[in-house]
Amino acid sequence: MAEVVVIGAGLGGTLMAYELLPQLRKDDRLTVVSQGAVYHFVPSNPWVAIGWRKQSDIEIDLVDIMKRKGIRLLTQGAQRVHPSESRIELGDGTSINYDYLVIATGPELAFDEIPGLGPQGFTQSVCHVDHAIHAKEAFDKLAANPGPVVIGAVQGASCFGPAYEFLFILETELRRRKLRDRVPMTFVTSEPYIGHLGLDGVGDTKGLLESEMREKHVKWITNARVKGVEQGKMSVEELNEDGSVHKIRELPFAYSMMLPAFRGVGAVRGIDKLANPRGFVIVDKNQRNPAFPNVFAVGVCVAIAPVGATPVPVGVPKTGFMIESMVTATALNIGALLRGRPALAEPTWNAICLADFGDSGVAFVAQPQIPPRNVNWSSKGEWVHYAKVAFEKYFLRKIRRGTSEPFYERFVLDQLNMAKVKGTKEEVKTGT
Repeated sequence: MAEVVVIGAGLGGTLMAYELLPQLRKDDRLTVVSQGAVYHFVPSNPWVAIGWRKQSDIEIDLVDIMKRKGIRLLTQGAQRVHPSESRIELGDGTSINYDYLVIATGPELAFDEIPGLGPQGFTQSVCHVDHAIHAKEAFDKLAANPGPVVIGAVQGASCFGPAYEFLFILETELRRRKLRDRVPMTFVTSEPYIGHLGLDGVGDTKGLLESEMREKHVKWITNARVKGVEQGKMSVEELNEDGSVHKIRELPFAYSMMLPAFRGVGAVRGIDKLANPRGFVIVDKNQRNPAFPNVFAVGVCVAIAPVGATPVPVGVPKTGFMIESMVTATALNIGALLRGRPALAEPTWNAICLADFGDSGVAFVAQPQIPPRNVNWSSKGEWVHYAKVAFEKYFLRKIRRGTSEPFYERFVLDQLNMAKVKGTKEEVKTGT
């Protein structure tokens, strides 16, 4: 009998548990360790933040689902991993041992690295549903008393898509409320150019996103380093290509949503040979840690080198399909090891993404994610918005049913091939 443990019950961890089950032998046991028992669909957070979704619309209680599937769910969270002992110290002081471990914790949000950043400071976030609820309260105040808006992603951020999504979703809602003319909007990003996305662009994302911003009267600042945030004011350094300071800006705002940098969670951060200096888990081409071969990692917690040097630090995103490919490879590898075979499966690490802009959107395909690529394509249109709505419903249904087969690539590529979503004309819940 083998003890297989997954830490995390977000997108990566939940899918990891579902795909591991068919790979286990009859007497093996699977345990998921999470902070609480509720899964929430992170890509819907921008909709929650302006009231197009309620928190209950995007949350699923995992207790009954995991029990039905025969998975042990421990909700006290992981305090510390001890890889040399194959042991996990849990949040309540108890410990569990493992034969194989999959780390799927996602990141820790590094708001504290910039004074005044985050929901405990003066800016909003859509990284967690609780943050999105707080952002909705702040948005209601903006709607009652319109003023300048600053949206973007700070230095070290590695997830830029939600910043662009929220920018345009917010812009769409302001237009629908006839308030857009009273709200100047500025996009502030650490990217070297608009549409870089931590990937050095995909297809013509630079042109598509710049065009969208010009059309929507959104100003932008790239190579931006946020120095600090005060009530109603953000201090930003705009850097030259050589890293020197080109201009210092003081940006007033009535509302701001800025994505933070990520780092590894406390349970793994600082563990020599398991995590890098930033706390992300080191893995080889099979998602396996080289120093501790019974430890695997998937998702945002995985260490990936940047695509190239930039004046301001920019991380590499881990998109949904990329994570799913990591999950599938890891499940196959653990299944092989349990049967005495070598772990040879490798993830594809392709990027396939739908970015909703409220009434349109941008889709892109990068195969592989890191250039040079075999496929390097992007497009925009109203169909992307409907595809994102359909995907949310599709994904939440998968989580509720506990479906194990990979589906992200098939679903998204179907939409790309059709360039529309047939039979899916139910609008996002806007109240209009």
